[in-house]
Parts: sequence; structure tokens; C-alpha cells
Amino acid sequence: MSDDFDFTVEDLGKRTIESPISLSRISGDFIANYVSDEEFVRYRSEVKLGDQPKVERKMVFEKAGPREKIYFSPNHVHAGIVTCGGLCPGLNDVIRAIVRALWYLYGVRRISGIKYGYKGFLPEYGFDIKPLDPDIVDDIHKIGGTILGTARGGGKQVTEIVDAIERLNLNILFAIGGDGTQRGALDIANEITRRGLKIAVVGIPKTVDNDFSFIDKSFGFDTAVVKAVEAVTAAHMEAHSQINGIGLVKLMGRESGFIAAHTALASHEVNFVLIPEVPFDIEGPNGLLAHLEKRLEKRKHAVIIVAEGAMQDQLVKDSKTDASGNLKFADVGIYLRDKIQAYFDAKGMEINLKYIDPSYTIRASPAEPVDSIYCERLGNAAVHAAMAGKTKVLIGLVNNEFVHLPTKVAVSRRNHVDPEGSLWRDTLEATHQPILMVNSKTLSDALGVKPAKES
Repeated sequence: MSDDFDFTVEDLGKRTIESPISLSRISGDFIANYVSDEEFVRYRSEVKLGDQPKVERKMVFEKAGPREKIYFSPNHVHAGIVTCGGLCPGLNDVIRAIVRALWYLYGVRRISGIKYGYKGFLPEYGFDIKPLDPDIVDDIHKIGGTILGTARGGGKQVTEIVDAIERLNLNILFAIGGDGTQRGALDIANEITRRGLKIAVVGIPKTVDNDFSFIDKSFGFDTAVVKAVEAVTAAHMEAHSQINGIGLVKLMGRESGFIAAHTALASHEVNFVLIPEVPFDIEGPNGLLAHLEKRLEKRKHAVIIVAEGAMQDQLVKDSKTDASGNLKFADVGIYLRDKIQAYFDAKGMEINLKYIDPSYTIRASPAEPVDSIYCERLGNAAVHAAMAGKTKVLIGLVNNEFVHLPTKVAVSRRNHVDPEGSLWRDTLEATHQPILMVNSKTLSDALGVKPAKES
């Protein structure tokens, strides 16, 4: 329930400066309104008849948007922007939106891009600061990647990073990145607080996996699905054109199968979706290979999507991590490709398997229009929050409203596909795959699942 969390937002102090943005305080005058700290958005929209919960401040999200009074004097502001972690469609769109909002809405003229993630703060790397203005960022939304560069790691050197922030005389830091980036941003903000500094740290959540909790979606996700559908279309064409053709596509999704599920729904050409949240067996009478064989006997072709995080509990033999602290995964796509080929070779059954891994092509893509719109609005909301002195917050969309989400709460857990929820139910209906491809009678009985009929 929402009252298990505290959605209260931290402020740097009292706001006493008139905003340079001329908006309205009243309704009905056809002029956009300021947003007050007394406007909130519920976390959960579903209700039960008869429920009358008492709404407390900690249970609701503060609405994002321009405040009538701001904390920082625009002429004194030096803002920094950093992009961290892997590439994601829309990074340049967010950078562009932040720079233009600072420049045109608030009159901020000192904007610095920190190169190559948190490592850009560390003296041993020797990276220069990139000055930013509207002329520099105007056309960057047309290309993928990030003009600031990105890198994993470095976020744990909190003392050195805050030392650099002080040397740069930054008043605001915008951190664009995923779960690890935002954990680092929170540590940086806490160290800033410990030193008694008045510096706002505002995050924009970035993950194509869409696994940030509480928010409706993260930027880059919609573009990832668009590009993933293109890969599935190619896999289906190859499979459909060959004798017992099989198209196997590995998509992103370390801990969640949102891209895989949405791609299956959007493409209408997928027969099996394998995600981290739903267990499945490869071999055995109710395993993937047996069902794949039946599919080929009946329809002569098949398309499989597997999320990169599927089966990792079985494949990963050690606990090595990357620079971001993420567990290094085995390549489930290659593993499945080889298992499928070996299975049908042993049976003497001809197949033609095509394996596609579009992950880095997707990550490097420019944002599709739907994502570009989202990034623009996220960037604007982040600037409004920072100029108002909000800190240790992320900007997110909740129930179709932009809100301030405390970073501490946002990184407390990750979002997952609910195997019993409507998204996965609709995915099963689209693919006609068995509800559970497991051989354990105990597991099937415990879950009350009956063997699925072949379609």
C-alpha cells in the first residue's frame, strides 16, 4: 500500500524569489497556472467500494511544475548535467530540454555538461567540462547516444565527486541515469547535506527495461519496443521463409520482461516469450523444446523472444559484477540457440534457426516521437523542481501526471512484470504459449495450473 512509503520531498529552504516565468494564479483565464506544493497525485488509482482512507502527506506524490516562488536566483545559478550508465534512446532529448528550460524560462546562463558519467568529476580522468547553451543542443535530439558521453562506475567515490562539485561551484546537478546512477545521486546529495551545502540534486530516471518502481514508465522504453518489433519482424520473415524456420530474438530486460512482453503484443508474430519473472524448463515433456517441436509440426515455423535476464539463476555460476555493480550475466540467447540446435540435430529434424540480438542497436537509436515528447516534459519538470530548491528527487509520470518522487523511495525496489497481472495475461493470449512450461508437478499443482492446450 502507498502508506508503506514516505513520498515527502526535501527542500533546500524557503522560496523567496519571484519566478521569471509569468503564469497565472487563477483558473479560467486561458493562461497556464503555477503549481503549488499543495497539489498531489495518488500513488494507487484503484479503489474498493467502501474504502475511505485518510490521505496523509507521505502517502501522495507532490505534483511537478513551475512554482510561483523559486529558491535560486537565476543569475547566480551554475547547473551541471551528467549522463551515466548504458546508452538509452532519449538521452540527448533530455539534455536538450534541460538546457533550453534553464536558458529560456529562467535565464540561467552557466550550464555545464559533465563528460563520461560520474567519472567526469574525478580529477584522475582529466575530462574537460563541456559548456552548454541552446545553439549547442538544438539539433542533438536527431541523433542517438549522448553528447556528454557516458560511463559506468565512479559513483561510489562520493567524497571526491562532492569536492569537484564544490570546485565547480555548482548549485544544481541533474543526474540522468538508471537505478545505479540514482543511488549514486542520493549518496552525493546526502554528502552535500552533511557538508551543509545548498545544492539541489534532481534525477531523471533512465532505463529501457522500464523497471523503475512507482512511475508509469521510464524514457527510452517506447523507442526500445519500436526497434524490438523491427527485429522480431525480421526474425518472423526469416522463420516463415525457411523449412522449420525458428527466429530467436534476445531483448533487454535484466530483471524484468517489460520490453519482451510489449514487443510480443505489438508485433503479433511471437509464439514464445521467456522472461525473468516466469520460470520455465528447457527440456522435459512440458519444457520449451517439447512445445517448440509441437509448434513446428503444426505451423512449420516459430518466433521466440527471450529477455536477457531469463534463466540467469541457472546460468550464472559466480558473482562477478560490472563497473555499475550489476551482476555479470551469461548470454541466455547464445545458450538457447545452441540448446535448440542440438535438440533438433539429435532428433534428425531439419531446422533453420536465425538468432538476432539487437540490444546495442536499440540503445543507440534516436528517440521515437512518443519518447521525444516524454523527454521534453521530463526535462522541463526537472528544471522547475531544481529551481524551486527540490532535492533528492526524481521526476516521473504517475497516473499520467508528472510528479516529484523521493530518490530514496524510487531506488528502494524495482518494478517487475506480474505473472498474475493483466500484461502477462494478455501476452499469453497473444502468443498462445503454455501458461507455465515447467515439468514439476508439485509446482504446477501448487499454482493451480492445468496443462495448456495447443493452439
